Amino acid sequence: MADPIIRVEHVTMKFNLMEEKVDTLKEYVVKLLKGKLLYNEFTALDDVSFDIARGDIFGLIGFNGAGKSTMLKIIAGVLRPTSGRVTVQGTIAPLIEVGAGFDPELTAKENIFLNGAILGHSHDFLREHFDAILDFAELRDFVNVPVKNFSSGMFARLGFAIATEVRPDILIVDEVLSVGDYQFQQKCEARIRGMIDEGTTILLVSHDINMIKRLCTKVLWLDHGRKKDIGETERVCGEYER
Repeated sequence: MADPIIRVEHVTMKFNLMEEKVDTLKEYVVKLLKGKLLYNEFTALDDVSFDIARGDIFGLIGFNGAGKSTMLKIIAGVLRPTSGRVTVQGTIAPLIEVGAGFDPELTAKENIFLNGAILGHSHDFLREHFDAILDFAELRDFVNVPVKNFSSGMFARLGFAIATEVRPDILIVDEVLSVGDYQFQQKCEARIRGMIDEGTTILLVSHDINMIKRLCTKVLWLDHGRKKDIGETERVCGEYER
């Protein structure tokens, strides 16, 4: 059996949440120096293990606060787990937060080159693919507008267009499509299907259980940071809906 493209081994993620509100930086520093800052430990993920095979379309489901986004950020390398290990074989294009990787003061044109560089694309590549990115995002009329004036849907369109202009080994998508209009969601879904046909491994989080059913070959159900179920899409989604 081939090695998985993603292996998650006994991953636990804990955060320290402040118990009380601190209104100013001065107040925070004073309390910190006096040792009076009180924290509650919150476990976002609790000993989670699973493998994703190359070419899988893998869905993560669960209610709000289940740990789905935290898991994606750990796989993408944005967060480091408190304990456990994640091994990834291949390149990742992460679409985790609307507007991530953009400078709000820069224009759409400038952000295509900035965000593309963050994803590892060369300036020559981005110049060659610039028109295709802009046309897919349907933002040609806004190419010289600072993105601080963009709606969340426009951010999502631009981010998706940049991340999927090439075919990464792994595409991570976390709810960013939900902020776009229906027509653009269908366009994105069609591109994802094309990437699937070309062998890209997809890791998808969506509250749209029908999208998960349409696209995914395997599903992990997280519940309060724990692995509740994993397996074939119809069975796991059926249990989740019940």
